Amino acid sequence: MSKYTGSSWKKSRHLGFSTLETGEELKKRPYGPGQHGQDRKRKPSEYGVQLLEKQKLRTLYGVNERQFRRLFILAKKDPTVTGLAFFRILESRLDNLVYRMGFARTRAAARQLVNHGHVLVNGKKVDIASYLCSVGDVISMKEETALKCVKESLESRPASVGYVQVDAEKFSGTFLRAPERNELPLDIQESQIIEYYNRLL
Repeated sequence: MSKYTGSSWKKSRHLGFSTLETGEELKKRPYGPGQHGQDRKRKPSEYGVQLLEKQKLRTLYGVNERQFRRLFILAKKDPTVTGLAFFRILESRLDNLVYRMGFARTRAAARQLVNHGHVLVNGKKVDIASYLCSVGDVISMKEETALKCVKESLESRPASVGYVQVDAEKFSGTFLRAPERNELPLDIQESQIIEYYNRLL
């Protein structure tokens, strides 16, 4: 599946969901993009609702379809409730934790930092954005990397989730624990995503 390179705001309006988690995309025009965006009032089918929820979550974390399905299969094998396990796996991705710690303003920017080799996990360079971190891992920026964008991001968007701890002066943070469901996006219906994949798997 090809990578989406279009407008993130247009994508958010199409899904009716803020993929940047700021709500800014839907403030001015809270309806679908295009000439007939305001006229689309047809009620979606059950399958359509399930597909929409899947696309919302997949777009939120910036994961392609193949990776997304693989992570769902991994979550199904977890003894935890499947929906929560799936969220926890997505949250443990390195690019997501770099974003959650405030080193980048968006997950896309966090992926770029990781891919360019600016991020260390427990002191070792990891340049794979999909790398799954474990509780207790320390994520930091390379000492020689004095990126202006990282400093600006930390100043404008301090870490706000309870499962990470950040030392802004040292450009490092710790993945303290697995997140709870109430700390994750509440307007995602993970039960619909589970139903969607149960049709296929």
